Amino acid sequence: MSRRVTFVTILVVGLLAGLGIYLYRVFRPAAARSLEVRNWITRGSSEAGTTIRAGERCGDVPFVYPTDGLIGFIWGDSFSPGHRHQGLDIFGGGEVGVTPVVAAYDGYLSRLPDWKSSVIMRVPEDPLQPGRQIWLYYTHMANRDGRSYISADFPPGTTEVFVPAGMLLGYQGNYSGDPNNPVGVHLHFSIVRDDGSGKFLNELKIANTLDPSPYFNMPLNANENRDKIPVCEQ
Repeated sequence: MSRRVTFVTILVVGLLAGLGIYLYRVFRPAAARSLEVRNWITRGSSEAGTTIRAGERCGDVPFVYPTDGLIGFIWGDSFSPGHRHQGLDIFGGGEVGVTPVVAAYDGYLSRLPDWKSSVIMRVPEDPLQPGRQIWLYYTHMANRDGRSYISADFPPGTTEVFVPAGMLLGYQGNYSGDPNNPVGVHLHFSIVRDDGSGKFLNELKIANTLDPSPYFNMPLNANENRDKIPVCEQ
């Protein structure tokens, strides 16, 4: 009996240790980057070269940076079991309605009638894969109560308005849909797949989004960049 108990104890301890290692690997990227984000927001300081500027780009790549700030969380970061981040969270470090958001690439902008903080741009020709249509999604451009910071050029119901890269879309906000739970001032940006019939897929699922790394020439995939704030290495 004692040998059986010992074996079961060893087995349980081993399983718990394995689970601990797994959880550490899953949550460490978000935790490490969270510290940098907190320092950036509370002290307005970060390592030299870790912030980006709207309209600039890293080398000879298709996309310009969509806003100013620190890229705090990237594609594939984990915040809870079973959830992986679908895009980029870029923290401007200022108040709501101040940090500009611009188009990362030429496209046709739409804003659904009930969208307070979001717009989406259709790019008919993926610059990295000709013949494929993609969509660029921008959100959190409103304050905690839903007051929109999207440019007045794009009122609710806007459909297929051509917008060139670098054009002002709005300003960073902290809207989450719940006034009691604002998300912190930042822009969430993602590259969304087309469903094959000319519509965008559900951005909430990472399988429906693309790794933004090659579009910006930066380490923006958490499977490869485990814990560093991404920077342009040109």
